[in-house]
Amino acid sequence: MCGIVGYTGYEQAAPLLIDGLSKLEYRGYDSAGLAIEEKEKLEVVRAKGRLRVLEEMTDNGRALHGFCGIGHTRWATHGVPSVGNAHPHCNAKKTIAVVHNGIIENYQSLKEYLEKNGYHFESETDTEVIAHLLDRYYSGDPLEAITKVMARVTGSYALGILFQDHPGKVFAVRKDSPMIVGSAEQGNFIASDIPAILKYTKNVYFVNNMEIVCMDADTIHFYNVDKEEIEKEMTTISWNAEAAEKDGYEHFMLKEIYEQPKAVQDTISPRIKEGEIVMEELGMSEEEIRQIRRIYMIGCGSAYHVCMSARYVMEALTRIPVEVDLASEFRYRDPILEEDSLVIVISQSGETADTIAALKEAKSRGARVLGIVNVVGSSIAREADNVLYTWAGPEISVATTKAYSTQLAACYLISVYFAKIRQTIKEEKYYDLVEELKNLPEKIQQILGDKERIQWFANKFASSKDIFFIGRGLDYGISLEGSLKLKEISYIHSEAYAAGELKHGTISLIEKGILVIGIATQPDLYDKMISNMVEVKSRGAYLMGLTCYGNYSMEDTANFTVYVPKTEKYFANSLAVIPLQLFAYYVAIARGLDVDKPRNLAKSVTVE
Repeated sequence: MCGIVGYTGYEQAAPLLIDGLSKLEYRGYDSAGLAIEEKEKLEVVRAKGRLRVLEEMTDNGRALHGFCGIGHTRWATHGVPSVGNAHPHCNAKKTIAVVHNGIIENYQSLKEYLEKNGYHFESETDTEVIAHLLDRYYSGDPLEAITKVMARVTGSYALGILFQDHPGKVFAVRKDSPMIVGSAEQGNFIASDIPAILKYTKNVYFVNNMEIVCMDADTIHFYNVDKEEIEKEMTTISWNAEAAEKDGYEHFMLKEIYEQPKAVQDTISPRIKEGEIVMEELGMSEEEIRQIRRIYMIGCGSAYHVCMSARYVMEALTRIPVEVDLASEFRYRDPILEEDSLVIVISQSGETADTIAALKEAKSRGARVLGIVNVVGSSIAREADNVLYTWAGPEISVATTKAYSTQLAACYLISVYFAKIRQTIKEEKYYDLVEELKNLPEKIQQILGDKERIQWFANKFASSKDIFFIGRGLDYGISLEGSLKLKEISYIHSEAYAAGELKHGTISLIEKGILVIGIATQPDLYDKMISNMVEVKSRGAYLMGLTCYGNYSMEDTANFTVYVPKTEKYFANSLAVIPLQLFAYYVAIARGLDVDKPRNLAKSVTVE
């Protein structure tokens, strides 16, 4: 949520800032603004709406001539979307400018304190208190003022700050909201996420909690809250700038759907050597794996759906009990973590606030935590005991596709690896599973060739008001993801139900002509699923069936059938999700919607 970019260097700042902000549009926003150091003044320009409004106001940044500045795209929390609430925010004299990601939880009491001391507020935001607090504490030393503000403020924040009387310098600080620093030939950057600066540099520093950044065109310094300088290690990002571009596709989402064969391949292949799964990054000995008594899987949104699907696979193969939790609920149920447990937290960005909070809760209770993330050096990657990277590359569209598929593939690897070590599957079965894992990318590619039929069907139901997804076992797990994908980009009301629960109330919602998508990839549950589909069809539903090649009896029941290649039943979700992603995409396109930036949603949910 929200995006920050800052720059100081030898090139005109505003065009670089606008370009960087355009790479963060996927994070969700409703206004944008810049503060540029120009002729010994801070020039602030803000606009409501899309970034193009700010571009038009500033001639794509060319109308602002300074070489140092900060930029922001705001996702409204405190105060409606408006020019007055857009960032940057300034002190009364316009000598300090601030951009902020996160939420200041005690802003109301701070605002009352400041008002009693003569400060006037022009916005409804929580961020403005930071600008005025900095003004109150500033006496010539920016670090002193920043550390005093950090001591007073509670909540989450990533801040970019300019002080008029420290020309050429950008200051930054973070607590529980992401912030990186990039070192480039033309100067130095701060940003909320890697894509913002990938065009200019691959050399980044990851800012930890409660660390302060002070940079100019040539130097970058890091400090702790005691104002002591600290050393940080630079990381070189392997992504290239082209990976964060559309590359001829109409939308990032479609591009990322088509990148899934390679993303899954990149996740699986490095971990299979000479026919064996090798997972040294888990940091666990075989004895430690054999001693695991319970696994807890935690995620939000699509990552939670990965957990739901992975539970079926892990329990079936490893015979370890698996519990699945929404990250936003994990802490608040006062969880009882069994001794010798493993907690697996899943997040594309590695910065999901609720998931980070769940990770910390698990560690505070003595559990070992494994993070499955896509972003090297992200908060979860740094704070987990061990990390398994998914190597999906940058994912720009708000609705996840390739991140989901690679997270699922990572869970397959863990499941099969653990099963072998714990001897809960026979050796022959282990090698069959490994071989089928290697075949998944090719089979995903095969499904993408059927997009025209799915597009035709999506156009037919683009005006639907309600769509239901049903499945059993693993197919229920994929139903959840299919339903979420549809509702988040098409705005059609959609629900997923375990098919066996239909008779316990849900079937009363089925009316004539309503679309029900029945997923039946599991051989042991196929006949039961057909019976459930017949039940809804007899009540007037229009049926789409999703099953594996060979199950041609589906056409006796379904009005429209989509087939996916046969695979090991445990891996079927990796194939079944592809038609559901395409269906959601083409429904949204038919409705004329902004697929990559759906309303009210943000890519990285960095506040609770």
